[in-house]
Amino acid sequence: MDLLELRGQLDTIDAEIVKLYEERMEICAKVAEYKIGVGKKVFDKVREQEKLTKVKSLTHNEFNSHGIEELFEQIMSMSRKLQYQLLEASGSQGRLPFIGVEELPVKKARVVFQGADGAYSQAAMMQYFGDQIASIHVDTFRDAMSAIDEGSADFAVLPIENSTAGIVSEIYDLLVEFENYIVGEQIIKIEHCLLGVPGADISDIKTVYSHPQSLMQSAKYLSDHDWRQISMQNNAFAAKKVAEEKDITQAAIASEHAAKIYGLEVLKKGVNQSGSNSTRFIIVTNQKIFKKDAGKISICFELPHESGSLYHMLSHFIYNNLSLTKIESRPIEDRNWEYRFFIDFEGNLSDSAVKNALRGLREEARNMKILGNY
Repeated sequence: MDLLELRGQLDTIDAEIVKLYEERMEICAKVAEYKIGVGKKVFDKVREQEKLTKVKSLTHNEFNSHGIEELFEQIMSMSRKLQYQLLEASGSQGRLPFIGVEELPVKKARVVFQGADGAYSQAAMMQYFGDQIASIHVDTFRDAMSAIDEGSADFAVLPIENSTAGIVSEIYDLLVEFENYIVGEQIIKIEHCLLGVPGADISDIKTVYSHPQSLMQSAKYLSDHDWRQISMQNNAFAAKKVAEEKDITQAAIASEHAAKIYGLEVLKKGVNQSGSNSTRFIIVTNQKIFKKDAGKISICFELPHESGSLYHMLSHFIYNNLSLTKIESRPIEDRNWEYRFFIDFEGNLSDSAVKNALRGLREEARNMKILGNY
């Protein structure tokens, strides 16, 4: 046979495969109707595993057995997605426990941020909320999450990602631990400045205080000077220390906002190497609410330690034409080599495609949690 003849035979077989696939999906639709009627869950892992074992036994070599397993995993995955779609159309999808609001209740809100006055978190808070709020600051991220969890604050402003340093892993872990939810975000440019007491000159400086990360980000500038570098809990505390001690030989690396708060002079702007350094802050509350025009959703889930498990979860986004914007993983405490995945994707909780994807994820993943729509 020549190549054209062989391709012709493949075309005939492929057409038959398509015909049989469509017949199978018609039957799957009837299965969905039955499940809707009796309230049975779509995902039946035991049944699917039995099916895979059976179809693999019909093959004649190991290579084909593996191939058939992959093929039928995909076929059954598409069947489930069709059934989720039919559940939505029938009104059996159920309501998500989140309430859509026109505007967030930010007027006269009580807002908490981590750090001292002058912190970048405070600057992010002021950009997002304005000045018609009551604000408090706490020492740790956990303290901030506890404040909104117990109701002593309405919102918290927390850094979750820096464009050069990456994610703030502790925030991801706290989002899982606490029943608090993301309702907004604020991105601010990070421009580290060298701050000194009024009347000080760069030639006077002998000691520089700042957060270790800020010292690292300013390493190129600092290498040009023979200054002692001392790490502090955060930049705002460094600025506060310099302001309180009024020593012209001391300087802090912090924001221009911190300089205004503590009455310091900016001796040099932009001492950090990267001119595009930004930090993304999330706005968190203890209410399950979202703005009706929100366009980004954050979720997390755990997966069984099995080949292809992440691929199958991500297929729910592909099938529902949802665009992922971020994926991160964090190790699960006390479970070696198992991970929790954090995903951001475009959408609104009122969208039917989003509901379909979340329904599938909730049934097939472990401990899926909606972290917020914002």
